[in-house]
Amino acid sequence: MPELPEVEALRDFLTEHLTGREIVRVLPVAISVLKTYDPPLTALEGHRVAGVHRRGKFLDVETADGPHLVTHLARAGWLHWKDSLPSGMPRPGKGPLALRVALETGAGFDLTEAGTQKRLAVYVVADPRQVPGVARLGPDPLADDFDEARFAALLEGERRQLKGALRDQSLIAGVGNAYSDEVLHAAKMSPFKLAASLTDEETARLYAALRDTLTQAVERSRGVAAGRLKAEKKSGLRVHGRAGEPCPVCGDTVREVSFSDSSLQYCPTCQTGGKPLADRRMSRLLK
Repeated sequence: MPELPEVEALRDFLTEHLTGREIVRVLPVAISVLKTYDPPLTALEGHRVAGVHRRGKFLDVETADGPHLVTHLARAGWLHWKDSLPSGMPRPGKGPLALRVALETGAGFDLTEAGTQKRLAVYVVADPRQVPGVARLGPDPLADDFDEARFAALLEGERRQLKGALRDQSLIAGVGNAYSDEVLHAAKMSPFKLAASLTDEETARLYAALRDTLTQAVERSRGVAAGRLKAEKKSGLRVHGRAGEPCPVCGDTVREVSFSDSSLQYCPTCQTGGKPLADRRMSRLLK
């Protein structure tokens, strides 16, 4: 799933390629991705792009004197830029294409979604806060006013484990499964540690790891073409998606805990005092 750094890189890319250009056509190929119907997709046509914004993991294309096109790429969605869009109408139900946006220049982009779990979401709204997921977003962890005191206040009294707290978009916007693993590895903390149990020193360490990990990922992604962002993300991850490989910090084997629809990766030496965490999926099977 694209997270804050990749969506920020897409925002940079689209700002350069879309701003000031007129949208001439918006073609829905998979109707299921469209989550709003008033205003219609056609309300975007004839308007120039005034700016592109990132709101957590949402992309927001703002048009001048027109609506916003807000997109959440979900787990398997992606944006593909094309300097010259194919001629002719795309055929519904043929391949992963979900939506096409064409510009006056002949360029544009496609939104695609792989797999069978269709969660890609597109909204056309007068105000991005009309999108439920945007309305409930917590603070952006890279915002100038997101300081250590604000972070500590968010975690105060938070009884969830750190892994779940970091992924909660209403608590902190933009962090998902991959970067929560990376942040916790950098902070040398167990994903199962309770957020409310952190000492002041641990809170400071987690805050620094959060800001540093995301900032470094954004810098790695900056200037990377949209089509190469997924590979760039994977190459920069130290533990997420690397179960069975050696930890780049200590050399211990990266372990995994599996859940029904996701998994987490961690280093026992760096994060849990050398003790492997119980794989809850296997524990249930053995009962």
